[in-house]
Amino acid sequence: MAMTLLRGGVVLPMAPDRRRRLLQPGSVLFDGVEILAVGTVEEVDADPRVAGPGATGPEVQVIDATGFAVLPGLHNCHLHSGLLRGTAEGLALFDWLQTYVDPAHRALTPEIAEAASWLCYAEALRTGTTSVMDMWRFLDGSARVAGELGIRATLVPYVADEEGYDYFESIDSTRALLAAHRSSFDGRVRSWVGLEHLFYCTERAFADAAALAAEYDTGLHVHSSESRWEVEESLRRYGHRPLAEIARRGALADGRAVVAHCVWLDDAEIELIAATGTRVAHCPASNMKLASGPAPVPKLWAAGVTVGIGSDGEKENNNLDILEEAKIASLLQKLVGLDPTAGDPWDILAMATIEGARCLGLGDVTGSLEPGKRADLVTVDLRKLHTTPLLSGSDANVAAHLVFSSSGQDVDSVWVEGRRLLAGGAFLTCDEAAVRARAQAAAEELFARRAALTSE
Repeated sequence: MAMTLLRGGVVLPMAPDRRRRLLQPGSVLFDGVEILAVGTVEEVDADPRVAGPGATGPEVQVIDATGFAVLPGLHNCHLHSGLLRGTAEGLALFDWLQTYVDPAHRALTPEIAEAASWLCYAEALRTGTTSVMDMWRFLDGSARVAGELGIRATLVPYVADEEGYDYFESIDSTRALLAAHRSSFDGRVRSWVGLEHLFYCTERAFADAAALAAEYDTGLHVHSSESRWEVEESLRRYGHRPLAEIARRGALADGRAVVAHCVWLDDAEIELIAATGTRVAHCPASNMKLASGPAPVPKLWAAGVTVGIGSDGEKENNNLDILEEAKIASLLQKLVGLDPTAGDPWDILAMATIEGARCLGLGDVTGSLEPGKRADLVTVDLRKLHTTPLLSGSDANVAAHLVFSSSGQDVDSVWVEGRRLLAGGAFLTCDEAAVRARAQAAAEELFARRAALTSE
């Protein structure tokens, strides 16, 4: 099998036991599936698979990574594909859902949903994300998109069954998706069980979702504790705060759950999350834009909770750039805590890489650059005005540059399982103009369909 050597870059392995290790310069050797070696340039050059009289196997393609950061692919732990970008503005969370988002769901078709996934997955890939968890609908089409584009995807249908929400997915449609895509495209594409929201789902839906996740041995994803109103309404309706009610309904059992947002938590809920092995998808830009509030990430970390980063949807962010999200995540911690030492760049990069992989149950597969893990890598161009000076040794500033200075537009190349999907910022597995044209047409159809429904 052909091998690739990324030689001479600034390598950030993000391995769990050495998350702050920096190889400057360093190299990564990988084949068409997995990482073979990570180390200094001298160490990897001496590998018998690379050079010397003991070299074996096929010729190695050497890519000069000088001037580039080399790091694990990024994980977007909470995403909604969509086509509402720039139109759903200026409302609080539940007004925004009722005014913009829910009517769009009523108007959605499988073809429009697939076009949205093409747009969102391509945008994610272009900005360095190799793995997304997409909570969306008509996900057979999304599976095809991920398969063709080459990205890693965890697909989560919205399930809702309360009166008035019958246009979302159901337990039966989720079962059908699991039967087809529990694991497909050689394991790159997976399906989980998903519940839209506590107020959208009956107790029966929660019970059936938990049972289905156990039957297929898969994860369970749900939104919770996003707004202060939600907490107050949960107390009024159920006599419990949202996560306590979700736990009472059985959705936090067996360590399967990933909960998006978790903004308004009390200490007992943080203890509950930690005790049940629940993971959290933190969406700082969305939480700020919808004025929901800041998630207590330092408290979650202190309790031992795994926290990954999510963009949320294109409509509430308004982009899917996880490097930009990393900067926001750090700055939000500093602002809320009035603590300039909070939001350390290495900790934030871990959220986007190894902790993101753990959040999605992929920590043994990807998320760090280690021999035996899948070859999911990105290179980020550091030869820019906004990433100068580039320093090493005791003054090394690459982690800070990646979090505070870089953006997804600086991503140069992306590999997933050793397959190069982006080179020089250009797609190798899709036609960008065709993706945009398809999304534009689909959005125009969606808005026309939504207008017709809301005028009835």
